[in-house]
Amino acid sequence: MSRHDCKPTLTDTQVLEFCRDGFLMFEGVVPDEVNQRVFDYCDKNDGRVPAGEDWYIENVTLNPQAAGAIRSLLGKNFRWSGAGNHRVQCPVEEVHQQSNGLWHNDGGSVYTPELDCLQVFYYPQDTPVELGPTEVVPSSHFLRSYHFWMGHYGRIRNAVSTAAPAGSIFLTIYRIWHRRSPSTATGVRNLIKYSYIRTVPPERDWIIEPEFDLAHSYHAPAGPQFHREFHRTINDAAEIYFWLCGKHDQYRGTRNNLPIYYS
Repeated sequence: MSRHDCKPTLTDTQVLEFCRDGFLMFEGVVPDEVNQRVFDYCDKNDGRVPAGEDWYIENVTLNPQAAGAIRSLLGKNFRWSGAGNHRVQCPVEEVHQQSNGLWHNDGGSVYTPELDCLQVFYYPQDTPVELGPTEVVPSSHFLRSYHFWMGHYGRIRNAVSTAAPAGSIFLTIYRIWHRRSPSTATGVRNLIKYSYIRTVPPERDWIIEPEFDLAHSYHAPAGPQFHREFHRTINDAAEIYFWLCGKHDQYRGTRNNLPIYYS
């Protein structure tokens, strides 16, 4: 486990949107030659990942476009850890999917406004819907539910497919609900998974927008909320944002869909 620092790249608005949605996509940010090298390595080594190789760390683990967002959310000197491959032979029909093909959040999920870690995924190959990319349910990191209440669902309204070109990376709040979608194409799908951890107390240490008003920032979900009341997502997203600003003790909830706090 190593530490890294770089300049933050997210704005106030983007941080608040991440608090609300629970995920953020960066499409095609890893160079093609690196993607091919990773893909070949996985093929030759039973799906294992070259996580300790300098070329891999520079281009994937510390990819500049993704790292700036991680720095914005986790602060200076964030740590990275681990790398595994959710590698699957396609096609996989929905009815035959195993555990990570059912709706779930990962073990150890804790429901808290504190954002101390990020779970991250990387596609080293083009991953269209036919190869069964991960689907996520926006704002579902606020949903307190059991796997056996969720796993049986098929397509969920407002779920988002992470189908993307090779070299794409997406960041998630650890407890977001997700699944491997059904696949119809023939071939191997690699999905590399790793994490980042905070090492410093939270503060509003990203790109400050001069006109951004904490008390009047409208941050309603972009689509229907199948799993909870609309106002609860607004409230919980605002609470995470205040925690990230280091002002959680000032937060008092929302009124008329706007956050209120002690000044």
